[in-house]
Amino acid sequence: MNYRQFLLLPRLKIHNANAMSSPYTIGFPAMTAWLGAVHALQRHLRQHGLSEVELTGTAVSCHQFDVQTYQGPGDFVHSIISTANPLDKDGSRPAFIEEARCHLEVSLLIEIQGLDSDDDQRFIEQVNQQVQRMKFAGGDVLSAKPVEFLSVDEDDDMSMKKALHKLMLGYVLIERRALLEDSMRQESKDALDALLDYLTIQHRATQDGETVTWESKRKTTGWLVPVAVGFQGISELGTAKNQRDPDTPHRFAESVVTLGEFVMPYRINNLNDMLWQYRVDLQRNLYLCQTLSNA
Repeated sequence: MNYRQFLLLPRLKIHNANAMSSPYTIGFPAMTAWLGAVHALQRHLRQHGLSEVELTGTAVSCHQFDVQTYQGPGDFVHSIISTANPLDKDGSRPAFIEEARCHLEVSLLIEIQGLDSDDDQRFIEQVNQQVQRMKFAGGDVLSAKPVEFLSVDEDDDMSMKKALHKLMLGYVLIERRALLEDSMRQESKDALDALLDYLTIQHRATQDGETVTWESKRKTTGWLVPVAVGFQGISELGTAKNQRDPDTPHRFAESVVTLGEFVMPYRINNLNDMLWQYRVDLQRNLYLCQTLSNA
């Protein structure tokens, strides 16, 4: 038997999460945001005596998603519904940077390692308390159900199905960067062109006499989306004026965006396909989030 221990954070209702997942994509929050929240949770647990606990992988299942945009009658594009800052002394609005926001409901399935069975109750109590006051993707937690322990035997199909059933009804985000790599290698395209190829919807009309039939399709099937998965360093390690942590080397970086796909949990055959973790590639200055199956 191959047992793995998981922590389930079910049905987190999050208000005003950051929908600006990268400098040029708006939508579901970046994977860096979700792994950042899990990392913050692990640090909190260690500060309260659970120093051996490691949260090593995270799956995100989205049950409901409402991006705060508006499209008026006759508009071609959507506009961001932004918050308003207080008025200036002269009654005008101060300048501010618009930020895309979303309200959503998600469940997080987090793999646990290093937890002593004697600490189970204390662990659950600490997580339940901390989740209520945490930020997830910059959003506030409106409500959260009690967390659950799950023990999954990967060799038992029923055990797998019971765990995946906890993530229904929802869509789990998996990584599909292999599609980009194949397209770049086989069609000699750069990364951006390959990404747009899979996101573009092509419309084609065929005429049979006086009947015109329209067909809309993408390059391949599946609910493919751009997803921000980390950063690439574009400067050498060093120090910068007024950096937040004076003891940690600083470098400028740019976002890394790849392809992801939302799938129903019952289509998952291997838990590693949906569990994300950090991966650092210092040779190429990459700081990434990747699924365990692609690490």
